[in-house]
Amino acid sequence: MRKKVHVAMFSGGAASAYVANHMVQTHGKENSILFFTNTLWEDEDNYRFMDEIAESIGVEITERVDGRTPEEVFYDYKFLGNSRLAKCSEELKVYQTITFLEELRDNENLEPILYFGIGPHESHRADNLKAFYEHNPIEPIETRFPMIETFREDLDVKSIIENEWKIKLPRMYELGFSHANCAGRCVRGGFQHYAQLYSIWPDRYQEQEEMEENFRTHFEKNVSILKKDGKPYTLKEYREQMDREGVEKFLKVQDNTVPCVCSFS
Repeated sequence: MRKKVHVAMFSGGAASAYVANHMVQTHGKENSILFFTNTLWEDEDNYRFMDEIAESIGVEITERVDGRTPEEVFYDYKFLGNSRLAKCSEELKVYQTITFLEELRDNENLEPILYFGIGPHESHRADNLKAFYEHNPIEPIETRFPMIETFREDLDVKSIIENEWKIKLPRMYELGFSHANCAGRCVRGGFQHYAQLYSIWPDRYQEQEEMEENFRTHFEKNVSILKKDGKPYTLKEYREQMDREGVEKFLKVQDNTVPCVCSFS
């Protein structure tokens, strides 16, 4: 019989921080793990935020690093990540997580229970994660979603963290990004997200544009991170369009695309 251990999927976001704190308060520091998978592309202020949260909670961060960046994963698979399929998330986040959880079972005789910072408006993602962890590990792993299952009201966790805990949120929220992954370079970000990146950090946008152009040249493939009318639409083309028409126009257009599992793990 394995002893239960409670594992917060600690992504650097506000909701995952709130859930981590709730988990530790409920089950105790000695029975809790803050688990973070590092893509090596995160914004520096995310690390500051996570360190301050961990210190406040009183549990050190357990970090796993594949060692590759998302770009290196794209080259290894000869496949450029995009809004529909992101091997970077699968390799750098999901695989590292599954490996860690199996090690807890095999090496320490612990039975992990996973906690995710997903809110009621994203319940379909909770269903997907629940199904994934039921079928992909060697044995099913229990998943919990306190933002959906435990709290009755839709909490303003950002306000609670800043005003009650007195911890400044990651700067990417303040800058207008919907999620704080990969320093704004998430390949599943969509058009509005990349307009935001170009508006705030044009140098980072340029890095993504160069990565995309180099990949296209290296593999001689007409591929892109973004798609328009079902066809490749490069970041270079998008930047040129934003320069012609003004980036403000593109900041107002809502995307249908969603952030990948990195937002929650």
